[in-house]
Formats: sequence, C-alpha cells, structure tokens
Amino acid sequence: MPMAGGLYFEEHGRADGPPLILSAGLGGSGQYWAPNIPSLAEHFRVVTYDHRGTGRSDRTLPETVTVDQMADDLLNVIDALGVESAAVMGHAAGEVASLAASLKAPARIAFQVLVNAWSKPDPHFARCFDARLALLRHAGPRAYLAAQPIFLFPATWISEHSAVLDAELIGQVEQFAGVETYEKRIAALSAFDVDARLGDVTVPTVALAAADDMLVPSTCSERLADGIPGAELAMMRWGGHGCNVTAAESFNQLVLEITLGD
Repeated sequence: MPMAGGLYFEEHGRADGPPLILSAGLGGSGQYWAPNIPSLAEHFRVVTYDHRGTGRSDRTLPETVTVDQMADDLLNVIDALGVESAAVMGHAAGEVASLAASLKAPARIAFQVLVNAWSKPDPHFARCFDARLALLRHAGPRAYLAAQPIFLFPATWISEHSAVLDAELIGQVEQFAGVETYEKRIAALSAFDVDARLGDVTVPTVALAAADDMLVPSTCSERLADGIPGAELAMMRWGGHGCNVTAAESFNQLVLEITLGD
C-alpha cells in the first residue's frame, strides 16, 4: 500500500505521462474522483490520495488543523512521486490545499485547476457549514451523511439517483472519519483567507465552477479568476458542487480542454 508521510495514495494511467494529482474536498477520499479517473488517465499519470485524518491515511490529526498543513501534505505526495513538480486539480478543500501550496512552493505546482473554490470565507458557505455541523453534533453521523447530497448535488440528480445514494450511505457510515475530524477540517476551511495574496500567485491557474453550486457560490471562483494574474474562469451551467460526479462526461471533457489545450 503506497504511503507518503502517512498519506495513502494511488496511481492510475500512464506511468510516463505528466503527473496530475487530484485532491478531494471535505470528505477527503481519493475515491471521490472515480468518475473522472479513466478519462484523465488516458493522458496523465493520475494520482489520488486520502487527506490526513480520512480514508486509508493516518487518522491522527493535530489539535488544530490548518490549510497550511493540508498544503504540506500535498507537497509530500509530490515528493513521493519523485518529480520536481506536478499539476493539481483540487475540489473545495483540495482547492484550498493547492492554492496554499502554490503560494508556499510555486515551483512544485506545474498548474492548478481549482474546482468550486474560494480565496476567503463566504457568508453563504459559512451558513452551510454551520447547518452541517449542527446535524453532525445533534443528529449524528448518519443524519449528516444522509443530508450531504442536498449540499452537493442538484435536486433533479438526487431524485434520479436516490437508490444509489442510499446504497452508498451504508459504506459512508462505516468509513466515517469521526465528528472531531470533520469539526477540525471545517474549522480550517472556514479560517482560510488568502484573498489579499491572490496577486502573488504565479502558478498558471484555471478556476472551474458550476453556476448552480448551492454550497460555494460561483462568484467565489470569479473572484479567483479576477485576482490571480493570468487566471482563467471555466463555467459549467449545471452540476452543483459535485459537478465532476453529476456531469462527469462534460466535466472530463472540459478539464481535458483546459489541461491539453484542445
């Protein structure tokens, strides 16, 4: 089982291809990218990893978790690959890790795709985090996980995939990382603010957003594109916060256009 400083990671696709690390959101599991790996692996040495405290990685977390620590973990994965730099596509929590790493060690990030991302706390997703924490603390992990699709996916997609979501819930409860882990990770994401430093980002960047994301407003991605020198904005009309899952084919095509320049 490959590990990098306590982090479980997997490689897919072309061993001789340019490395592309996929960094997941709040849940932290590399399995989140399953709908995207086959398409991307035709062109890249695709790497997924479980964030510290989640999945198959070390479940021990420090008393206080910071995004800077998440950035260090991402850089540890790059080290484990034996390469000078790698491209990164981060979703939400994975995005802030990439953005922080691009400020901390820009030479290590070849380019970054920031999916449904932000540079500073937003009042809307702060409300969503508060609601999710209330569910977690007062109704328990199962209720928290059962409600999670409401924040992640469009309503029509949830209706059409209700049976699949119910089946997945069983495994999610069994693999749940723990209330304390989620509280620490949410606190880190809520405190993240590099808005005043966006002008210092030198890594080529694309901010990719779903217009109908009801967790992180697409205006947060627009802010990234406006603030980072030379950054581009790529907008999907539909797909919600988890657009790489709900609209995988369109998402994959868009990412390949971004990364390969087709």
